[in-house]
Amino acid sequence: MRTWKITELDVEARQPEVLDSEAEGRAIVIELPAGERLSEHQVHERAWLVVISGAIEVDGSELVRGGTGLLAEFDPNERREVRATEDARLLLLLSPWPGQGHPSQR
Repeated sequence: MRTWKITELDVEARQPEVLDSEAEGRAIVIELPAGERLSEHQVHERAWLVVISGAIEVDGSELVRGGTGLLAEFDPNERREVRATEDARLLLLLSPWPGQGHPSQR
């Protein structure tokens, strides 16, 4: 077993921290300062985004706002934009890793 105290990790803004990367999935912690955003994007994998602290808006198939404890799930290749309405710490889970069509698979 491996464990992480996500709220205590030293993660810099704009410097995502990959916690683990295996064929089954990838776990990434992201520190997003208030007002900043992850521009519209998509990934090849199914994605789960968990708000560990702070608050965000997610603009995908609909606009959703939420804070600590919000969990958003995205289908592979689903486009979305994430904006921090407060300083936010996020956990992004991708599965499988890498997904079908990922550039590393060519």
